[in-house]
Amino acid sequence: MAQRVLVTGGAGYIGSHACKVLKRAGFEPVTFDNLSTGWEQAVKFGPLARGDLMDRASIDAALETWKPVAVMHFAALSLVGESMRDPGTYWRVNVTGALNLLEATVAAGVKNFVFSSTCATYGDQDGVVLDEDTPQRPINAYGASKRAIEEMVANFGAAFGLNHTIFRYFNVAGADPEGEVGEQHDPETHLIPLMLDAVAGRRPALTVFGTDYPTRDGTCIRDYVHVMDLAQAHVLGLNRLLDGGPNRVFCLGTGRGFSVREVIEQSRAVTNREVPILFGDRRSGDAAALVCGSERAVRELGWEPELSTLPHMIADAWRWHRAPKFHE
Repeated sequence: MAQRVLVTGGAGYIGSHACKVLKRAGFEPVTFDNLSTGWEQAVKFGPLARGDLMDRASIDAALETWKPVAVMHFAALSLVGESMRDPGTYWRVNVTGALNLLEATVAAGVKNFVFSSTCATYGDQDGVVLDEDTPQRPINAYGASKRAIEEMVANFGAAFGLNHTIFRYFNVAGADPEGEVGEQHDPETHLIPLMLDAVAGRRPALTVFGTDYPTRDGTCIRDYVHVMDLAQAHVLGLNRLLDGGPNRVFCLGTGRGFSVREVIEQSRAVTNREVPILFGDRRSGDAAALVCGSERAVRELGWEPELSTLPHMIADAWRWHRAPKFHE
């Protein structure tokens, strides 16, 4: 029988791709999701355990029923702008939900925990390639809540022997090349799917938020990682824990960033279509330039982000956006 992994947020964008890679690696992924932002149609690679991280009893029931060897935690509220307007909800849902999950995991005797964190914990630190030793100074409630969860995970490791791996990364893009799952949010806030929706005529125009940042062309710069490469890193981290490896934090990035204008130009090259654009003001909480390296992940996990080129990510995303998507 395949070893089971409980995947919180497995009906979402990154979680569903992680489930696919887990299945391909010989595990049975069990999606734990309340479907508030995820899609039941994305749960294709293992069973669905409907539940909510704010409901401890539902977590306990899932762990008792499925008896996983590990928990992989993706579920979270993750909109930077919203977190600036409503920080209380982000602290309540993200942190309390993670605390419930950690306590239930330990109580169930599950010893391995993989946490999907974020490079938003670093805040706005321009001009450097961020790594695992860079000081964390989040500038929005989303990043701050994730940093708090990282600390909780470490505390539970020290107190209860919970083996753990933590991943920090920036923008995730692309889609499963086979087209089984892809990126779809409601509302959509990510640059590449918004851009491709505008290209496809599903929305009138892409809004570029801020053109006066201290960057090479005035627009924000971000590091992008292909979602399948990201999922593969999580499975490598899980296997390392199961093999007795030590607790570790890993950054996942390419070490190079692309501006919003550069992403738009690459879209024109891939799709051979113009991108309709509107220009807006800066959004509160947005950093100017965020780029991270992944030397540790490459060295210690053997991670190879081979799909994480901008043309590949946009091409895979474009293929998904042109095909039928999930429906409510």
